[in-house]
Amino acid sequence: MAEDVPRCIRLLNRISRAKKRDQSTLKLEKSLKQLVAASKKRVIQRTADVPQPVYNDALPITAHREEIVEAIRNHQVVVIAGETGSGKTTQIPKFSLEAGRGTTGLIGCTQPRRIAASAMAERVAAELNCKLGETVGYQVRFRRKLTARTLIKFMTDGILLADSAADRFLNAYDTIILDEAHERSLNIDFLLGYIKQLLPRRPDLRVVVTSATIDTEKFSRHFSDAPVIEVSGRGYPVELLYLPLEEQSGADNRSDKTLYQAIAAAIRRLDGVDPRGDVLVFLAGEREIREAAEYLTRQGLKHSEVLPLYARLDHAG
Repeated sequence: MAEDVPRCIRLLNRISRAKKRDQSTLKLEKSLKQLVAASKKRVIQRTADVPQPVYNDALPITAHREEIVEAIRNHQVVVIAGETGSGKTTQIPKFSLEAGRGTTGLIGCTQPRRIAASAMAERVAAELNCKLGETVGYQVRFRRKLTARTLIKFMTDGILLADSAADRFLNAYDTIILDEAHERSLNIDFLLGYIKQLLPRRPDLRVVVTSATIDTEKFSRHFSDAPVIEVSGRGYPVELLYLPLEEQSGADNRSDKTLYQAIAAAIRRLDGVDPRGDVLVFLAGEREIREAAEYLTRQGLKHSEVLPLYARLDHAG
């Protein structure tokens, strides 16, 4: 196990110093042998626990499976550029398992938001036909669902940063996937710099950086011209309908409708066209999302369930 390597090195150094002083090394050698044996046993058990991944051919990234698996095996850093809908978030951890990762340490996959980390863990666990928290788990602030036999760990980038404070060389991981790196948050930028200086000290570590199809060359240059693999997304026809507030004023001929009234009117119009499907409403911030959800709930819209969604939403929400 990667996390046992530092302890083995410390024991070897103590043995070496003891021999130079003509001191007995029997106890130290016994401790070292026990540590190595236990660590090997864990690796054997984790290798046996690796499930056989099943892939969805409808996802564009599946067509690049062999190329990505080989890149992870042969390069310390790989940059994957994939458009939204390509399947990179759910499939790359499975590709990492196929590449032999996850046996000497965790496959850590960062997400920019808590709800995304837990949702992706649930999805990948379902795809691997395992119980959440066993082969696949997650950790976010105030919530953790992991076991000693977990192979894939989803987490927020803040959790990985916190891990680096207690585990300077991130020895708990043998693979780190920095997902959605193009968002360039302060946490992501810090991790990109930290991991770069860590790589020479952890030659066994593999890093996968995923991004939308922007700035991939910058990420590649940052990691000494790491290979870039580009994956297309899935496109769907989109029809644009413009509904100015004036046209939504209704029979009372008012033009002073609020934003939330306009949203309700647009949903009613869509419901008249086709009650099936979902509606995404993008708003400026958490306060507006909460207020809009409360307003729409009071309207008693037919065929509709109102669900607020924002970055700070906890798992129960």
